[in-house]
Amino acid sequence: MHFTIHNTPGVIHAVRLLSWLVLKLNGWKVINVAPTNGSYLIVAAPHTSNWDFPLGIAMAFHMRLEVYFIGKHTLFKGPAGPIMRWLGGIPLNREASKNFVDTSIEVYANNKNLILAIAPEGTRDSVARWKTGFYHMAKGAGVPLALAYFDYATRTGGIGKVLKPSANMAADMQVIADFYRPMVGKNPSNYNPDITGTQT
Repeated sequence: MHFTIHNTPGVIHAVRLLSWLVLKLNGWKVINVAPTNGSYLIVAAPHTSNWDFPLGIAMAFHMRLEVYFIGKHTLFKGPAGPIMRWLGGIPLNREASKNFVDTSIEVYANNKNLILAIAPEGTRDSVARWKTGFYHMAKGAGVPLALAYFDYATRTGGIGKVLKPSANMAADMQVIADFYRPMVGKNPSNYNPDITGTQT
């Protein structure tokens, strides 16, 4: 499976300009320490509101990143489908996708310079632990994790840290937890900073 976002330079330029304007007018400062080339997996958190999606899209365009993301297959039905795909959306039928981690690893193997974004919380509501599929995806594919964030308290966001999975998953997850602990989501009550766990 190969992915390519539609090559529409004029539209992309306009969307980048609009993204910059929206971020600027809303007082957001964007940080980006991601690699300039190669494949990696973006971890996006905290995810506490529907507004996180357009905010993340705006930041991706502003950072000039060609990012792909996973969405429920129902979001791709009707007139919204082509728009979601143009933005980099990949439909996922969770009931039919039994080996999502293995499939993702295979996708990385077949695509150069692939950037895939995952929201480990999987929901806008508070969760006791993050699912760790994202970590196994990155480690299995041999790609680093780019820790992306939305901190509504400071109006800063983007990619603030890059971590290469090691032989010690527990230690890596603690590093990730320490990075995200100070972040404040749009709906703070929906965010549990204690992300460490073993749920997959």
